[in-house]
Amino acid sequence: MAIDELLDEHEQSERVREWLRRNGSALVVGIALGLAAIGGWQWWQRHQAGKQLQAATDYQAAVDAIQANDKAAAGKIPSVPEGVFRALAQLELAKSQVQAGQSDAAIATLRSVKVEDPAIADIVNQRLARLLIDAKQADAALKLVADGDSLSALEIRGDAQLALGQRDQARDSYNKALLKAEVGTPQRRLLELKLTDAGGTPPKTESQS
Repeated sequence: MAIDELLDEHEQSERVREWLRRNGSALVVGIALGLAAIGGWQWWQRHQAGKQLQAATDYQAAVDAIQANDKAAAGKIPSVPEGVFRALAQLELAKSQVQAGQSDAAIATLRSVKVEDPAIADIVNQRLARLLIDAKQADAALKLVADGDSLSALEIRGDAQLALGQRDQARDSYNKALLKAEVGTPQRRLLELKLTDAGGTPPKTESQS
C-alpha cells in the first residue's frame, strides 16, 4: 500500500500545500487564470442570454401594445435594445401606422431604424421605398433599392423608375424581376401587368410556348 493511503485527510492536505509552495506557484497561477477565464466566459454567456431574453420580452411588450392599438405603443420602442428586436418592433409599428392611414408617421418610423442585419435592413429599405413612391418621392425610393437584386427590390426599382418617367429602365427592372418570379404566381402576374404598363411585352413561359 502506498504511503499516501495511510495518511489522513489533514496530512494529505498539508503535503499538497507544501508541494505547491515549493514547486507549484506557476501552476497555481495558471490554474487560477484558467478558472477565471472559464468563469468569465460562463458569466458572459449568461449575461448575453439574459440580455437577449430581456430584449425579446421588451419586443413582445411593444408588439402587444401596437397590435392592441395602444396610443402609447410608440413610446415602448425605445425600451427595446437597438438591434434586430427593435427593428422588428419598428417594422410592426410602421405597418400599423400605414393601416391607420398615417403614412408620414410610418416613413419617419422606418427612417429611424438602425440595424446591421442585412436581411432586416433590406426589408426596411423596401418597405420604406414603397411608401416613398406613394408619397411622390420616387427619387429617394430609387436610391434605397438601387443595388438590390432580389425579386422585390427589382420590382420596387421598376416602380420608382416608372414613377420618374424612366420607362426603358423600368422595363429592364421588371424583366429582371420576372426571371426570378415563379410561373403562375400572383406576383408574376402583377409583374407582367406592370411590364405591359411600362410598354413592354411579358416573356412567354414554357407552358405558353
